[in-house]
Amino acid sequence: YGFINTCLKSLVVEKYGEETWEKLRLQAGVQDSFLTFEVYKDEITMQLVDKACKVLGVPADLVLREFGKYFFEFCKRSGYDHMLRTLGGNLYEFIENLDALHSYLSLSYQANTEVLGLFVFFFFPQEMNAPSFRVEKNEDGSMHLHYYSDRRGLCHIVPGIIGAAALDFFNIEISMKIVNQTEEEERTGKKEHIVFLVTQNPLFPCKGRNEFSSSSQCLVDSEKQIENQLNKEDLEKAKNANGDTGNSVCPVKKSHWKTLRGIITLGKGKLLRGFDPVYPKSLWIDTKTFCNGLPFHMVFDKELKVKQAGVSIQKIVPGLQTMGISLDQYFRIVHPEVPFTISSIQKFINSQFVFQTRREMMPDSWRERPMLELRGQMLWMESLQCMLYLCSPLLRSLHELEERQMHLADIAPHDATRDLILLNQQRLAEMELSSQLERKKEELRVLSKHLEEEKKKTEALLYAMLPQHVANQLKEGKRVEAGEFKECTILFSDVVTFTNICAQCEPIQIVLMLNSMYLRFDRLTTVHDVYKVETIGDAYMVVGGVPVPVPTHAERVANFALGMIMAAKGVQNPVSGNPIQIRVGIHTGPVLAGVVGEKMPRYCLFGDTVNIASRMESHGVPSKIHLSSSAYQCLKYKNFEITERGEIEVKGKGKMHTYFLIRNKSATENEIMGRP
Repeated sequence: YGFINTCLKSLVVEKYGEETWEKLRLQAGVQDSFLTFEVYKDEITMQLVDKACKVLGVPADLVLREFGKYFFEFCKRSGYDHMLRTLGGNLYEFIENLDALHSYLSLSYQANTEVLGLFVFFFFPQEMNAPSFRVEKNEDGSMHLHYYSDRRGLCHIVPGIIGAAALDFFNIEISMKIVNQTEEEERTGKKEHIVFLVTQNPLFPCKGRNEFSSSSQCLVDSEKQIENQLNKEDLEKAKNANGDTGNSVCPVKKSHWKTLRGIITLGKGKLLRGFDPVYPKSLWIDTKTFCNGLPFHMVFDKELKVKQAGVSIQKIVPGLQTMGISLDQYFRIVHPEVPFTISSIQKFINSQFVFQTRREMMPDSWRERPMLELRGQMLWMESLQCMLYLCSPLLRSLHELEERQMHLADIAPHDATRDLILLNQQRLAEMELSSQLERKKEELRVLSKHLEEEKKKTEALLYAMLPQHVANQLKEGKRVEAGEFKECTILFSDVVTFTNICAQCEPIQIVLMLNSMYLRFDRLTTVHDVYKVETIGDAYMVVGGVPVPVPTHAERVANFALGMIMAAKGVQNPVSGNPIQIRVGIHTGPVLAGVVGEKMPRYCLFGDTVNIASRMESHGVPSKIHLSSSAYQCLKYKNFEITERGEIEVKGKGKMHTYFLIRNKSATENEIMGRP
């Protein structure tokens, strides 16, 4: 399920950052997010693990072990803490009940699990096989953990998760090492069989619930702690019961176990270690009641011959009414995947067994229905040399009950399967709703991402038309006040003989020529950080120091102008085929700037400075940059080569002293053009 991939993403982001995850997922070729209850292919997760090893430069076994530790915490944060804590009172019981957890999860999620169910690693579709665990105690307090799985290479996750669970739940540190690794021989099919040696040491002696500790000092300390917890009334009763009439304290050291026996007998049931079950001399239940009360049980001997069966299973599988028939003729073992022999069943006797009826042995009425599955536990009866299979129908929902044309009445009233079917029906409905909500959430996330991208495109277009602060004010519905700028530098340019070119060319040729030229100029505005005010026909207008005042406005515009002359050489005249020529005029002075109009608003400049800059361009010389006197004053000490033109008659302004800008002495052509 996506829950696993989401956890892996969370691990990488939390420990290595978003950039590492983005790099990892791009190399793996997977999406950025995963739906919790969506089933994904094995290859996706394996690709992520493989790329994580390469990107992080860490061996696969360490990555998987680290993931195992993190996944344990991830599951706890996701609300599975309580479920996991109740699996067992110590590490042995905890591991022993992992297969039972698989069974529960297969009901809730309609899927089997890999490694340790939801708790440990992967969810996979139901038709795929789940792993299995078998644990053996050793005399020295260690354990052998047998791990069976279809999927090779995942065994290193197990130490990570088991170690984290042991430390968190039982206050013990464990070490796990592989002592044997073989192809599966006990179960059907080729499976990986890993045997771990588990050794453990308490972090807090006697505080944890470790039943494998054999320290005598620990035992003595525990007994002293128990004695201190007993109330005075129990101690007094114990003394009286053992004939101690003295006034001294109960002589625990002299008759320790005698005192404890007295407390167990007369106390309030505080010590449970002394419990011994009492069995009747004969079984007070007749055969008929037993078969009716446990309608789905079966008893079979070492040769798999059926000796006894419950009434409901007889009704569904009539062949069981013939005592002595072979059980494997009518059923096959689905889980654990062991051969149908008494020795294999005994080896996995602590596991939950799932039987499935064989279609060819069922009545004709069952031929078109899904086969019935039974789930339960095996109990070996040594005195009878027979195996008792206590089971119930394995049904996940009311729909599955109806598919098999069964009813709740077919299940014994005391059987919790009735409640589980109803509760799981509600659970499945909630999961479906949750899945739908998650899909909608993911759709909204994708739409939101696309919307953000489109918003950025729109803003980029808007900021290309208006200064950013002006555009933001207009978006907020505010009025943009006109602003006065005491000093700025304005540039105008136009194409020499543009009128003649237009008269001799097709309109499309003119458009292509201007577009080629303006694309080059527009790039230069970014290089030199000047503001493009507008273009009208072949005229191009920029300003430095507006809308953001800067002291270097004249130098910026001057460098931009030099770049324009160079860039124009790369634009071809469609008439002659030669590079086009442009005139450039520059003037420095005060302006008033503001937004005019509501439809297609433009940021415009007003004042005599604009007129003089336009006159500098119209009275200029082809391929030259014409400077006014004020522009010259701003540039004369800035490492620019400037020549004097002298006095000229300027329309509407009379005589003016002007100059030509030749080059920037301290900048190369590549720097002017913004090339690397």
